[in-house]
Amino acid sequence: MAVLGMVEALDVGALRGHNTHGLQLQSSIVRMFISSTFSDFASERNAFWDKAYSDLQDFCQNLGLVLEVVDFRWGLSSSTTFDHLTTELCLKEIQLCHQVSSGPSFIALVGSQYGRRPIPHAIAENEFELLLSKLSKDQEGLMLLNQWFIKDTNSVPPEYVLQPVAEHYPHYADAEPGSEAQHDADVVAWTVTEGRLMQLFYTAALAAERDGDVGAEQIRNLSKSLTEWELEKGFLASKRDGPSAVVVVRELPPLKKSEQQKRSSAFFDVTADGLLDTEAQELLNVLKRRLYDARAGSLDLRSIELGKGAMDTSRKEHRDYLDDFCDLIASRVKAKISRQAAPPTGPGWPWFQQELLHHATLSDEKCAIFTGRDGLLGKLCLRMWESTNISHAPLVVYGPPGMGKTAMLCKLAREMRSVLEPQAVVAWRLLGTSPLSSDVDSVLKGVCVQVCGAFGLATPCPQTANTHEKLVRFFRAMLQTVSQQGETLLLIMDGLDNLSQANNCHKLHWLPKEIPPNVHLVVSTLHTGIPLESLRVHVNDDQYFFEVDPLTCDQGQSVVDAYMNAAGRRLTSEQADAILHSFQQSGSPLHLRLLLDMAKQWSSYTAVSDMCLGSSVHEVISQYLQALEMKHGRQLVCHALGYISLSRYGLSEAELRDVLSLDGDVLTEVYQKWLPPNPTLLRIPPLLWARLRHDLGGHLAERWEQGIFVLGFSLSQFTEVVRERYLSVERRVQMHTVLSEYFSGQWSQGRPKPILLPLLKTQLNADRKVPSQPMWFTEGSANLRKLQELPYQLVHAGKWEELCQSLLGNLDWLYCKTLSCGVASVIQDLSLCASVMESPEILLIRDCFLLLKPTVDFIDGLMDASLLFTEISSRLQPLTHAYPSLIGRLYSQCQDWLASCADPVLVPRCSFMQAPGGPLKNTLSGFTKGVTAVGLCPKRELLVAGSEDGLLIAWDLKHLEVLHVFVGHTGAVQSVKLIDGDDHCLSTGLDGSLRKWSLLSGKQLYCIQDAVVVKARPAEQIHVLESRSVVLSNTQGRIKAWHLDTGEMLYEVDGEGGCWIVGVLGEDMAVMSPDGQFWLQDGCTGLQKSHTLLSSADSFTLTVVLTLARHGKLLMASRQCSLILVAAMGKMAETELPAPASFMCASDDENTLFAGCGRTLVVFSVRTTSLHRTQDLLHDAAVLSAFSYSRGNKVITGSRDQIIRVWGLITGQLLDSISGMGSPVTFVSVHDGTIISASSSSPRLKLWQLAYDPNHRRQACIPANCSRVVISKDGNTIHLVREDDGTKVFNWSSTEGLSRESMAVSSEVCCLELAQQKQLLFCGLRTGTVLIYPLAFPEETLCLPPPESLPAVRSMAISPREDRVAVAHEDVVHLFEVTARDSFPCVEGPFHSYSLTLLHSPVSAMALLHDCRLLYGTLGGEVAVYDFKSAKAAEVDRHGDAITCVALSNWDTHALIGSQDCVQKLWSLNPLLLDHTMEYKGFYFEGVLCAAFSVNDKHVFTGSRDKTIKVWDVTTGSLLYIQYVYATIMKVTPYKDGFVAISQDGSYIKEGFRCPDSPSPEYNPLRNFRARYRVTSREKILERPHSYLRGVQDYNPAQFNFVNIFKTKQSNTCVLL
Repeated sequence: MAVLGMVEALDVGALRGHNTHGLQLQSSIVRMFISSTFSDFASERNAFWDKAYSDLQDFCQNLGLVLEVVDFRWGLSSSTTFDHLTTELCLKEIQLCHQVSSGPSFIALVGSQYGRRPIPHAIAENEFELLLSKLSKDQEGLMLLNQWFIKDTNSVPPEYVLQPVAEHYPHYADAEPGSEAQHDADVVAWTVTEGRLMQLFYTAALAAERDGDVGAEQIRNLSKSLTEWELEKGFLASKRDGPSAVVVVRELPPLKKSEQQKRSSAFFDVTADGLLDTEAQELLNVLKRRLYDARAGSLDLRSIELGKGAMDTSRKEHRDYLDDFCDLIASRVKAKISRQAAPPTGPGWPWFQQELLHHATLSDEKCAIFTGRDGLLGKLCLRMWESTNISHAPLVVYGPPGMGKTAMLCKLAREMRSVLEPQAVVAWRLLGTSPLSSDVDSVLKGVCVQVCGAFGLATPCPQTANTHEKLVRFFRAMLQTVSQQGETLLLIMDGLDNLSQANNCHKLHWLPKEIPPNVHLVVSTLHTGIPLESLRVHVNDDQYFFEVDPLTCDQGQSVVDAYMNAAGRRLTSEQADAILHSFQQSGSPLHLRLLLDMAKQWSSYTAVSDMCLGSSVHEVISQYLQALEMKHGRQLVCHALGYISLSRYGLSEAELRDVLSLDGDVLTEVYQKWLPPNPTLLRIPPLLWARLRHDLGGHLAERWEQGIFVLGFSLSQFTEVVRERYLSVERRVQMHTVLSEYFSGQWSQGRPKPILLPLLKTQLNADRKVPSQPMWFTEGSANLRKLQELPYQLVHAGKWEELCQSLLGNLDWLYCKTLSCGVASVIQDLSLCASVMESPEILLIRDCFLLLKPTVDFIDGLMDASLLFTEISSRLQPLTHAYPSLIGRLYSQCQDWLASCADPVLVPRCSFMQAPGGPLKNTLSGFTKGVTAVGLCPKRELLVAGSEDGLLIAWDLKHLEVLHVFVGHTGAVQSVKLIDGDDHCLSTGLDGSLRKWSLLSGKQLYCIQDAVVVKARPAEQIHVLESRSVVLSNTQGRIKAWHLDTGEMLYEVDGEGGCWIVGVLGEDMAVMSPDGQFWLQDGCTGLQKSHTLLSSADSFTLTVVLTLARHGKLLMASRQCSLILVAAMGKMAETELPAPASFMCASDDENTLFAGCGRTLVVFSVRTTSLHRTQDLLHDAAVLSAFSYSRGNKVITGSRDQIIRVWGLITGQLLDSISGMGSPVTFVSVHDGTIISASSSSPRLKLWQLAYDPNHRRQACIPANCSRVVISKDGNTIHLVREDDGTKVFNWSSTEGLSRESMAVSSEVCCLELAQQKQLLFCGLRTGTVLIYPLAFPEETLCLPPPESLPAVRSMAISPREDRVAVAHEDVVHLFEVTARDSFPCVEGPFHSYSLTLLHSPVSAMALLHDCRLLYGTLGGEVAVYDFKSAKAAEVDRHGDAITCVALSNWDTHALIGSQDCVQKLWSLNPLLLDHTMEYKGFYFEGVLCAAFSVNDKHVFTGSRDKTIKVWDVTTGSLLYIQYVYATIMKVTPYKDGFVAISQDGSYIKEGFRCPDSPSPEYNPLRNFRARYRVTSREKILERPHSYLRGVQDYNPAQFNFVNIFKTKQSNTCVLL
């Protein structure tokens, strides 16, 4: 993450929290409002929805945009609503379209109707009373106006409000069966009343104009039609460049007088008696002139002649007109979208900018009406000021829900921004209010990015940002860095209890318990629950806790005044008293706010007796929902709110309208009184949702998510009430099903969904016009909403088959989601599925993604399909037969994709990566160097480990999470000891310090410098007498005692003659001198109690000591292979060991002793006064660790060969062996069926399952760290020398595994070579001898004697025809001939020798060409060629580091030379010319270790130190492919269409390579890697023809030369029988 790029994309002020209002997000919405009159454009609107809408949907989707069309006239039976809010809603919607649309925002259809002229909903007091004064003579009119308009003094300023229609006509909106006649009568009555009211206003306005009291504009506003209001707002007043409107003007032929009555009602304005309304027509003409004068070029004119007063779709000209209309609208909209919705050019940090803006907006809303809490804010500020210059605890604000904690912390952030210096950073997060603020890793990542960007620090790298432990550590280190630089940082985290349960973050182990100077951390949480309990444990000082109390009545009154002033309203005294009376029952600011949300809708004439004021938050919300149901219909309210609640991350308005249009219950309620306008198209009328949306007000929260607004609830309590009130189990499943159908696209693309409406007797199959839901909109633009919501909805809808077939068993889905949402999102989905349905396959697939997550995280998710499919294929291959339905299906899809891939790719032919479900359970990371000390507490399920890097980390073993990271030691940690009931631990380090840590708070309690000796001792570094609170240590020849609780020194004793403490017996310390003397001294005083001589110095050198606390004895092992049992009175028993013991341990009851003696684990039975040797458990390598479990009946061992073994002590049998540790196992333990292993050579601890399915373990493994390996031509047999035993050569078969039989040699093997065709295995020894094993004659061995100086064999090379072999020693290279006599192989010579000069670096790698030329490289990096025939040598090149491999092509035409630096070179051999220099610079570790040419010599495979296999093109030198294989490749050999390789961890890798003749120009082999490479090629002028042998896969050049086989002269080879 580049800080510079972020600062350029975002203003520094925004990063510092001072200027967040300038943040702007790029919209992905095309939101258009359709304006038209109601009846005359019904055909056009229906045609638009039927034809143009789907076309525009697809067009927008292909651009990655979301189309929203808002048509408030569509789907309604009339143009009126009973609450008079239509005009307000329309203008508000047009404004919203202008704000968010990334294309056109307004479509206007202007015809021959001026349209309905609505009566103003509210009129200012002065204006209304002025109009009344002009009607003084019309008493009936005055009475009517006073009846319908009532003065509201709660408005500021006062106004007269038009009463709801139902106030006087109660059946106007009645939809109940049997009330049709009353409803129709009320509709007619209101139509007459509305006309009369409009006439009165117009008459009064004209009189006022004549008197000069009002202007023409005021009169026009009183008589303006809704259409004109919309055109002014959406078109005439638009200030956007290139008007964002599409306006179509339709002209009809002039009406003849005879036709006016017949045809005018539907397409022209008519009066109440059916005549043409000339006044309205004149107003329409004025409006059209305004349109033409303003933007004539933006208008599209169309004309059509009606047929029989209607638009008749059965007439061709009308169908053609409608088709032309749809084409016109679609083309205009597409053109404007293409022009306005340009591809995003920035910012480069959309997710981060989105999160900053979200919290800034929410904070502003919370602070808008904040008042009071001055005392608590003052205390917080004072505490921060007092702790500025010292380390301190975080400040904790807590209280019951609804007490105003969030608003107070938002106010604190605002106030501190104005107080702190400009360069200070104030960062705040309102946790749980967005997906990124609900997950602790996302929160920490965002905070780190913001703080680092503001202060110019390096942001976390992808691997750190995607790993919880590393991210937590980075966050804490960042706070320290900010403090050390003297910067000021205030970090506010509100609502810790709102975080998800992932990583057990509610326990707050990630939260630093000690904050450095200049940095302040303020958090809030509920007054009960785990977060506050955890904070109480970690922060012991009450002065850092601040409780938010209920508001007093006076404070409540202040809130009422502030809220109503901000809303431009007031309350009557009775209303205010009623509010405060209800509020006093709770004292909750949230309760008060909810009451005020309702109260601001009250008018001054709203009677207190009509108010229902709940006494709690829950009750107020329930009453509010009940009121919404009465006004909007229960089904609409229930389902709209239910769908929002049941969505995973919220729904956009477009999605919600679509989902409601798929809901049969909602549509049945909507269309119970009228039929939909189009029988083939059925949707919810948009105006119905808009009215509900308006009334929901602040209860709905809009959140910007990936370019669109999604809706959620602003209060968690609101969500709870909605779920309790509406969402029964049955309804939840039903609604989840609708949501899953929507996001799967089941009813898109014209597929009709059947429904039975109340007014129809037959089922209606209608298109719902919901968008299609492809996985990819365009290349690189995924359908993120589908990826997020569909799995969640399918799981909760119980649609298991579809879930498994379409998602979990669909490779394309898994790849798309991994690439677009991250591998963690896939794991989250799989975990969700596994938690609901019992399926071992889903668990295994989840574990597969857990295993590959580190690799994907390392490249920050920027991967291609080949990487993911290779990982899945290799890991799942062993499980395909056992689990065919999902795993087998996924594996088959992987293979099909890899087989048809258009780019170069390696195709796994076997499983060589860790399979899920095997013994490996988890990996604990966090260190940078090896693990040197481990402490385990089974009761508390606590693990504490120390590392060579000086860190200590404490893990919770139950949840596998980091509890604390202890930083203090400046040298490697030597020991860890848990004490005080495992509440504390002691640690010692190579820095000589002894430190005590609290495992509860994570703090260092004390540090004692120079407390222990730095040099390793056979006994423990420290000894603890917990009953006496004493800790004892050896330091610089003295024995010291410290108080365990305080760290104060109690006494010190001079350790005469180098004495040291070897253990504790009861309350006494056992002290021993180098000459074998043994003392017991009082642990509290240091006074001597007894003395004895255990052994003489010559016969006893102590190697390890073990205390048997239960027996009150010590066990001491010596270098002289003796084991002594010692008690207080002295030596009690002594026995012999097979080798010096390197460690000892005992069973829990201390009755069984285990001693690691070389390759043997010796088992003793411990008696009262004796030791009895019972078993010897033999290993293939040195035993380094052991642990007894199962009541002493079993033991786990770890050894140098990196294998963990499980032994049964009753039978002495090896029960299991587990490989994969990757380094020598220096620690093992068992906890709750899990093996814990660690190594001083590895920074990771690994956890292994004792009980697992053996079919899931990794297949085809050889012993690890076998650097001397050769592979047979068929790839099935491997000859190897184990790291721990260099004097034996083992054979390994891919079908039978490692053979127990070995070929013993007389000295350590230095190198191996294999003559494939002649089946001769050459072993070069350290003594200079070369042993040759004819594999066809197992009993025979040939020998090439060493030179006189006995120099070690450094390298060997066999010629392509296998007729010669070159052997390189320190100072000479000999050339031998390989022949045969009587079908028995012989090796003769040396015929030629090449002496190396003293200044010549030793040979490190070489290849022998068919013409007796030797191409070799040295440790110094020189590359030279020596011709044995002419005895001439020449240095041809030089590398910057040691040469590691010289690989010869199969046809002896090319050689690749690799070295430890980043350069490898490809040479043409005839003549010897450098063709290509290939330089590869990766993230870390360069250097090639091995290489092999493909069978057809077109490609070369290289194994590198960076744990990758690379494929290069021989002709061009180009890099074709890279694959990460998790371990360094030690040996590679060609095999058929690919290769066989062996890795350092023992993996057997077999892969095929597919490569098109010409990869696409866009192909980039580095797309999955942070690396770069360069190829420098020789200019080839007259290049000789180069051809490849095709179709010969098993060719070996040796078969073409039989001459040497028939040589008859005497052989110099020794035959060893």
